[in-house]
Amino acid sequence: MIYLGVAGDKAAGGRATADRDTGDTANGGGDTQVFKGRRLVELDALRFVAAFAVMSFHFMAASRSLWNQFPTTVFPEVSRLTTLGILGVELFFLISGFVILMSVWGRTVGQFAISRVSRLYPAYWFAVLVIFILYRFSGVAGFDPKLDDGEYLLNLTMLQGAFGVGHAGGVFWSLWVELRFYVLVAVFSLFGITVRRCLVFMGAWLLLALAAEITQNEVLVFVFLPRQASYFIGGMAFYLIYRFGARAWAPWVFVAASFAMSLYAAQERVGSRVDAIGLKHFPAPPEGVFVAIALIYLLMAGVALGWLRWLRWRPLITVGALTYPLYLLHQNVSAVLIPSYRDDLNPWLLTAITMGVSAVLAYLVYRIVDKPGQRLLRAALEALRGSVRPAGGSRRSHRASVP
Repeated sequence: MIYLGVAGDKAAGGRATADRDTGDTANGGGDTQVFKGRRLVELDALRFVAAFAVMSFHFMAASRSLWNQFPTTVFPEVSRLTTLGILGVELFFLISGFVILMSVWGRTVGQFAISRVSRLYPAYWFAVLVIFILYRFSGVAGFDPKLDDGEYLLNLTMLQGAFGVGHAGGVFWSLWVELRFYVLVAVFSLFGITVRRCLVFMGAWLLLALAAEITQNEVLVFVFLPRQASYFIGGMAFYLIYRFGARAWAPWVFVAASFAMSLYAAQERVGSRVDAIGLKHFPAPPEGVFVAIALIYLLMAGVALGWLRWLRWRPLITVGALTYPLYLLHQNVSAVLIPSYRDDLNPWLLTAITMGVSAVLAYLVYRIVDKPGQRLLRAALEALRGSVRPAGGSRRSHRASVP
């Protein structure tokens, strides 16, 4: 059956019925992104692009406290690029829409929940612990969340945003957005995911997000994420294109609609920074935002249409795996290193060293904490749930693209 130009599940054949996971061997964490026997290495590459953009933004454009002056005056040569690194988070959201729909398709809510919890929490718990120790027992001041012990404990749940408690890490706000996206997808999956229902869900969400933006109703804003919904929906549309082919016109309608709404959301987000400190200190004009959003949508189109399949460099798998701990901890590494050495080292060299230390730390966290932690937590949750996978059954688990 054909629904709005997209072949139904039974008729789709090909890639629509062939996605399969290879298990834990790809990244050691149990969360892989394998479709029709091929790992989507291009998504690993895009994750690193997003993480590097965010890291460059924080080190070279956003954090005045690091340099004791506006970073864009320290790095004027690249300021028009580094300011747009703020939109690396939006690329993460697009990737997440793609892989989360891939992950939940054909799975129960319990399986989906176990996949997400085991993927997100081990590295996150470690990051909260490191941040707690750093600001309790050292003189480091940059990015201090100024939380009491109870608020740090609440941060371990990742639900602190629901209680009006500050985030231990400056980037943790995006994880709270991701969690609410997961809840929406989990509720949707209770009805059974088909192509037709997916299109209806995406359309309803887009309209409700638009209503939330127009009315600014607190409940609607909390549930439907008007400033982020378009990225998730766009990623889901790209997954439908990847799974069912580019000839289907309905997903392209959602790509176009989400792109338009993303432009608005990005202009508002970046524009608020420009309004706060001025274009001189945050040179991110509207045309630059347009180009950045167009580029990240083009990159996701490249994934959906197979343009990036030439990426076969195996180390990209590890690079993709370490982007999550890199995202969680890079600001705190910079808070330790940059203020301590900014008067002694060339700023470009110091930034490169800080990025290198952040990457090495992220790799160690991935190997020592995240990789085994995912396995242990997944096993514990599956034992608690009492689930037993049938022999030879599908294990389609996909790494969430959180910032």
